[in-house]
Amino acid sequence: MIRTLMKSVALSLALAAPTLALAGPTLDAVKQRGALRCGVNTGLLGFSAPDSAGKWSGIDADFCRAVATAILGDPDKVQYVPTNAQTRFTALQSGEIDMLSRNTTWTSSRDSTLGSVFAGTLFYDGQGFMVKKSSGVTKAADLNGATVCVQPGTTTELNLTDYFRSKKMSFKPVVIAELNQIEQAFFAGRCDVYTTDISGLAATRLKAPNKDDYLILPDAISKEPLGPMVRRGDWEFYTIVKWALFGLIEAEEYGITSANVDRMKAESKDPPIQRLLGLTGDAGKGMGLDNDWLVKIIKAVGNYGEMYTRNIGPLGIARGVNAQWRDGGLMYAPPIR
Repeated sequence: MIRTLMKSVALSLALAAPTLALAGPTLDAVKQRGALRCGVNTGLLGFSAPDSAGKWSGIDADFCRAVATAILGDPDKVQYVPTNAQTRFTALQSGEIDMLSRNTTWTSSRDSTLGSVFAGTLFYDGQGFMVKKSSGVTKAADLNGATVCVQPGTTTELNLTDYFRSKKMSFKPVVIAELNQIEQAFFAGRCDVYTTDISGLAATRLKAPNKDDYLILPDAISKEPLGPMVRRGDWEFYTIVKWALFGLIEAEEYGITSANVDRMKAESKDPPIQRLLGLTGDAGKGMGLDNDWLVKIIKAVGNYGEMYTRNIGPLGIARGVNAQWRDGGLMYAPPIR
């Protein structure tokens, strides 16, 4: 009877005790390799694109750096793996990459049938259309009968069909897989319209021989929440990726930047800021990280607003729904505590 009671008490204590994150296969692999393998776009300005020296920039590339910093303490310990719309999911499923950070839309089917899971939304977007100004087209309703350049294997392709069907309009698709080839086709006049996420249209317009010759129509025909993906079931790694994203958003909310993080760590008496910067609580320990994990991330890439300004700002896209919730946007992070 006493032995049974002791076992019952021990079990109750075990269930009540806080559990710490244990390294899963992806987290183990990243640590053993000493680098995060991050799947990115082959080259999309503002999101992930290499320069002539092979250095990657963009908000997706910066998020790869943030995760590498959280786990390995170094933003440069990232191996960027370019993927296109057809190869990105296979690369994640096969283990070729540890994380996909490639302007990928969060949908129910992708979140449930690919063996992967989204860790949150890094950028809220919508699908749009771009035309030559000389076409005289000013709104999507004017596109009946148009020839439309579109990438296959994307939500863009599905949304395009849905939109024209719902409006009882016709179109002729020009399907091209690679981004640089589809841009060349559009600029060469092989299609009347180019459709993709509005941020992608803005990036493409900057590459035009004369950007003022092109018009992005005011219509947004879809919701495109873009975010990082990891393999399903590897929950320790997923937790780190998810909270790295939330940490970037929450740091902006509390005004913690790459320029003031050291001062705020030394001087702030605000309890939420002290928790964010690892001075109190064990948020980092619960994920198997140092408690100053977010301090390291902010020093490496800044907060979410800094990342947005640096990468998306040059595209000429206002914060809009990507603003903080207090400013009328959708960027809202659960509390780190």
